[in-house]
Amino acid sequence: MALSAGGTVEPGPPGAAAAGARAPARAPAPGPLFRLISAEDEEQQPTEIESLCMNCYRNGMTRLLLTKIPFFREIIVSSFSCEHCGWSNTEIQSAGRIQDQGVRYSLTVKTQEDMNREVVKTDSATTRIPELDFEIPAFSQKGALTTIEGLISRAISGLEQDQPTRRAKEEVVAERIDAFIVKLKELKHVTSPFTLIIDDPSGNSFVENPHAPRKDDALVITHYNRTLQQEQMLGLQAEVPEEKPEEEDLRNEVLQFNTNCPECNAPAQTNMKLVQIPHFKEVIIMATNCEKCGHRTNEVKSGGAIEPLGIRITFHITDASDMTRDLLKSETCSVEIPELEFELGMAVLGGKFTTLEGLLKDIRELVTKNPFTLGDSSSPGQTEKLQEFSQKLDQILAGNMKAHFIMDDPAGNSYLQNIYAPEDDPEMKMEHYERTFDQNEDLGLNDMKTEGYETGLAPQR
Repeated sequence: MALSAGGTVEPGPPGAAAAGARAPARAPAPGPLFRLISAEDEEQQPTEIESLCMNCYRNGMTRLLLTKIPFFREIIVSSFSCEHCGWSNTEIQSAGRIQDQGVRYSLTVKTQEDMNREVVKTDSATTRIPELDFEIPAFSQKGALTTIEGLISRAISGLEQDQPTRRAKEEVVAERIDAFIVKLKELKHVTSPFTLIIDDPSGNSFVENPHAPRKDDALVITHYNRTLQQEQMLGLQAEVPEEKPEEEDLRNEVLQFNTNCPECNAPAQTNMKLVQIPHFKEVIIMATNCEKCGHRTNEVKSGGAIEPLGIRITFHITDASDMTRDLLKSETCSVEIPELEFELGMAVLGGKFTTLEGLLKDIRELVTKNPFTLGDSSSPGQTEKLQEFSQKLDQILAGNMKAHFIMDDPAGNSYLQNIYAPEDDPEMKMEHYERTFDQNEDLGLNDMKTEGYETGLAPQR
């Protein structure tokens, strides 16, 4: 068995089989299944199997050889040839498992002797020559037991294969490939050093070190952990369809669950959706609609935790277009309009995700339809104040009256749209502040222990 410079596997002398036939009748001692590859080992004969030629569909001959490369591992060399059409094919397969790590060989080819180094290149290996910006991708060629020269010759043959067709259809491309083939052929003469890189995530490729077991200064071997993509490419992990994170699914889906109507207690359905507010955070919008009594309600809750600092947003309303700004008012947010001498306390109106116009209309409805501000007990002065309040609020909604709209949320979870984002809004002032003890008390933070809560607990009996 001999290895040619072009990388083809040649069978050993035919007389070896005949010599074996003249051996004594006693059974020979069993030898190793995988023998070291050697040109002098005449007993190492390939196994021949008659098989179908995929070129002419007549029977050819496949030869299998189980061999071991010194300082490497066992491989299976298969060579097919057809005497009818002349088609032949040679490839190798690793006889071992996929290694725990991938391997990268970087060889600096300096002399003609380097061109004769043995190479095992598996299907999953990528071959690169950086000086020519040349790459043979993984799984684009069958595995091969060859030499550096044979590897380059194989690349040249692959490029030359379709050149006649390219010259007829794409002459410019064919000329460029011809010029590139000349460069590849020049590499075989080693007129100047070049680098050959073989990167195999399976870890089963190999470049010979002729100085083994001593170190080869021209050869750098690097072992690395495979990426998830490489694991999937090798079939070590099932390739699953890319899934969106759970948060993404919630943003695109409206969740529904059964509840009771807060008005008539009839069975109703509540819809819930996670919404990402630009330049802010996620909020959860919940809406309930009762088909029996027609009651509707919506509520907004922050999708995040209480912020380290409270926030105070002061906005100067100057135009009717300001009414379209998005607004998030959490349950812990209070609202103030100094020009109307109006203040809305925490938890009133609950959490809302609406527009500035929508919140102002909710405020008007709350004030003008409140049963405690209406009826026979209302004084004439109080009625006039309500009418004046309603008129001024209508002027603000119409953009005919300038006013300041202040949101104060000690939890830091309220928001008013900045139409100039990410730049500052000239009509909006945002202040972050440290909460007082009373504000932390209202939020239930004073008695909350997040660190060291395990200590001091009474042992369970």
